[in-house]
Amino acid sequence: MNSHLKHKIQILSFYSGGGFMDMGFEQAGFEIVWTNENNELFAKLHAAGITSWRKSQGNGIKAEIFNTKSIEEIKTSVILKEAFPNGKPDHFGIIGGPPCQDFSVYGSRGGFEGDRGKLTVLFFNKIIELKPTFFVMENVTGLIRQKSNREHLVKLLTKLQNHYYIDYNTINALNFGVPQYRERVFFTGIKKKIINKEAIKVDLSGQWFPWPVNKIYEDSFNKYAWPDTSDFGKKLSKPPDIPIELCVENCLIPKEQMDKISNANEYFKLHVSEEKLRKIHEGQTNRPSFKRLHRFRYSPTACYGNNEVHLHPYKHRRISVREALRIQGVPDEYVLPPELPLSKKFKMIGNGVPVPMAKAIASAMKEFLETNQIIKPFKFNGHMVKAKAKSGNG
Repeated sequence: MNSHLKHKIQILSFYSGGGFMDMGFEQAGFEIVWTNENNELFAKLHAAGITSWRKSQGNGIKAEIFNTKSIEEIKTSVILKEAFPNGKPDHFGIIGGPPCQDFSVYGSRGGFEGDRGKLTVLFFNKIIELKPTFFVMENVTGLIRQKSNREHLVKLLTKLQNHYYIDYNTINALNFGVPQYRERVFFTGIKKKIINKEAIKVDLSGQWFPWPVNKIYEDSFNKYAWPDTSDFGKKLSKPPDIPIELCVENCLIPKEQMDKISNANEYFKLHVSEEKLRKIHEGQTNRPSFKRLHRFRYSPTACYGNNEVHLHPYKHRRISVREALRIQGVPDEYVLPPELPLSKKFKMIGNGVPVPMAKAIASAMKEFLETNQIIKPFKFNGHMVKAKAKSGNG
């Protein structure tokens, strides 16, 4: 491990996709040491995007997916050998967002019995086998809101609760400066053996994890009088109270910059006449297929594919790869290879965790670990190194 990373808590990332959640954890000060993505093209997109972003940050470590097998096929011993060639550290974490289509209200709704629903079970099993200090899992809210899913989930969590204190919460990306209404449920767990029980202070809501709150954007959905629909092509002014960073307009790329910004010119061509699409008003996003975004409103949940088409607010085209990345809070320094399929790019982007939301969760976890002296960074000769962990309750 490079000397400048010695103070960082190491992370194993499952179902890594494009690495958006990984990016948020890296921004918060963690080190991703192992990644897993079974989709070959997603793995290539991940490697290119994260490598280009790291390079822009002055980090020359090339990104790659360490293991591209299905999680079902990877033995725990192999994961440990690949992730920790010099031996398993005292403390590390696991993060991941198992495929969620079987829990989504718009998906197959196969629940835990579906092919993808079973991957959540495998994720929990890997946690039990690998015994990380902590874990973070992200999924759609259907995992807890649908009765059948919730009942099965409780049974799974009961096994984990023998070893971990577990908490969960529903988080909306809009409340963290992302121009997108995207609700997701996050689960966090802390190994019981490494923390005193007194440190798990449950509040009135039944939660103990310090879930992040961004005071600037908190409750943005209800705080602002968001504009309604407008005729396509109409000139509009931004409502003065709405932050521009919560508006799709902040993600759109002017014509004169299209050739200067990576992935800006990449979008699917429309095979429907402009005359027909003009009838779809700006901000009319409650349609089953063609949804026209509103320039001064947030985007609906980024979900590209399966006939879900997001149209530019005031131009006769679909949104571009770069605009979709921006809607997910991904920096422009994250660059995808132009030669890889557009369909895979949009699918991968829609599957990701918005980076600012991931960073907020990661920062809250880091603060919790440090506050409870599970990991306590300190300075030695001007360099941050890892302090010894505080003894837990056995």
